[in-house]
Amino acid sequence: MNATNVISMLGSIALFLFGMSTMTDGLAQVSSGRLEGILERLTSNVFKGVLLGALVTAIIHSSATTTVMCVGFVNAGVMKLEQTVGIIMGANIGTTVTAQILRLASISDNSNPILTALQPAILGPVLAVIGIVLYMFISKGSKKSVGQIFIGMGLLFIGMNSMTLAVAPLQNEPWLAELLSALTNPVLGMLVGAVLTAILQSSTAFTGILQALSTTGIVRFNMAIPLIMGQNIGTTLTAVLSSAGANKNAKRTALIHLFFNVIGSVFFLILFYAGNAIVHFDFWESVMDMGTIANFHLIFNLACTSLLLPFNKQLVRLVEKLVPGEANQLEDVSVLDERFLSTPSVALERSHDAVIRMGDYALSNYRLAVDLLLGRYDTKALERINETEIALDKMENALDNYLVKLTDRPLSLQDSAHVSELLHTLSDFERIGDYAVNVAECATALHEKNLVFSPQAVKELEALTGAVDETIQKALDCYRERSYELSLQVEPLEEVVDLMRDELRERHVERIKAGACTIELGAQFLELLINLERISDHCSNVAIVILRQTAPKDDLVHIDTHAYTHELHHGHNPLFEQLYAKSKAKYYEPLEKTETSATKK
Repeated sequence: MNATNVISMLGSIALFLFGMSTMTDGLAQVSSGRLEGILERLTSNVFKGVLLGALVTAIIHSSATTTVMCVGFVNAGVMKLEQTVGIIMGANIGTTVTAQILRLASISDNSNPILTALQPAILGPVLAVIGIVLYMFISKGSKKSVGQIFIGMGLLFIGMNSMTLAVAPLQNEPWLAELLSALTNPVLGMLVGAVLTAILQSSTAFTGILQALSTTGIVRFNMAIPLIMGQNIGTTLTAVLSSAGANKNAKRTALIHLFFNVIGSVFFLILFYAGNAIVHFDFWESVMDMGTIANFHLIFNLACTSLLLPFNKQLVRLVEKLVPGEANQLEDVSVLDERFLSTPSVALERSHDAVIRMGDYALSNYRLAVDLLLGRYDTKALERINETEIALDKMENALDNYLVKLTDRPLSLQDSAHVSELLHTLSDFERIGDYAVNVAECATALHEKNLVFSPQAVKELEALTGAVDETIQKALDCYRERSYELSLQVEPLEEVVDLMRDELRERHVERIKAGACTIELGAQFLELLINLERISDHCSNVAIVILRQTAPKDDLVHIDTHAYTHELHHGHNPLFEQLYAKSKAKYYEPLEKTETSATKK
């Protein structure tokens, strides 16, 4: 075998692996998080988990990806440890689908045009051409990702055909026959299969290469069996590595995958070799082709699942003993698991959840700050505000870094727009939290100096803080539900808050002039007005983001946000005027009455 053949074989393997990676990435993008959502919700029992794990893995062609997803979901608290057992078992079954597809290369009936068209030499280029047309010339919707799938499948078959041609000269090489003969040693064969699969990080790829090698006619059952069982162990390395730094239950999930594959492989390896020693199997030294390798791979994984499925609870108990202690408490950014970055749709969904949590924290801090200001001052409440503010800052930094990492991945236009939306909104929620802290600091300053607002000022602040509270709640609700109707209700409220701020500022300045309020109290009051109004401004930003995403395409907000807000504030939108009047009647008009009453007295 000369150097040209070696280079050709290595190039074919590279093309094959790249095709598989391209196809898997395309499938993940087309799924748009739907498969991951199914994994999260429909795993109420272990049998459903097996079916779902097999289905998802058959679609994305990667058991490692499915298992890593499980590790990430458990680490994020989305799934329980027990739910992952069936999925992991099913993933081992689903990963055999690719080998069944690749066995098409062994079809040799040239008299049948359909079977001839399924030959890799023909099917590969056809799929690649279809894929490149979709990928380069049709960029709407998901067709680009579909094109990527076809390109990947085409390269997969082209690579398989090239590997088959490249290894053909090997059938007469004595050194290869001697090497494969050495692999009949079960321990050595299993070790080689595990190591090579760990290097490739894909049991599917290893099986495909073994299928190509089988075309030389020198691959026998006693050589292939330990290799196939070894690759089942090697594929667990990806999940084990992904669990590094994760919480205890995530580490346990990776160990379930490891023990399931190790126990199954060792059990059946012993069974096969002991059985052959006793009865001398007729097939033991028979030649394997692509079809028999694919079938053995499938039957072996079905047998492993059947063997260990009844012991799913015992597997959980085993890993809990090996990784003792309670699962770590979830951190505020635990949903931002880097394992999800390989599936942008899932990463975006988790980021969206984290941004909503930031909004919840900001609203909670605002309400605590208002209680400090207008209710009973409580140092424990102040501590909670400071702790939550630290969590908000950490979440902002974590989300920023996470989304930047996500932008390094290939994203659809829709996903890129979602990233931009998240970055803007998380900043708004973080700023709301900052202004809530400012309100708490004003309350602390008043408490420490034993200063008290007049009853009239307290009533005014109660009205204004109530309006701001509703503005935050509606902004958070419209973002959580992505609701067009709710987003329309925020800007009228924000406008009423602006009106109240202007009115209350003028009143308080008059009180200072009249000597009814000290300069120091006046400064605190005016500072509060500024902070409360700025909170409502950020709520408006959040609502506008959702409004742009959900409004009808002919709506002005799609064209120019500034023109849209200008239209609202200048009486050109009947719905805005109606909602504005309603909010004004609720919050501003009662203020006019209290001012009138105060003047009469």
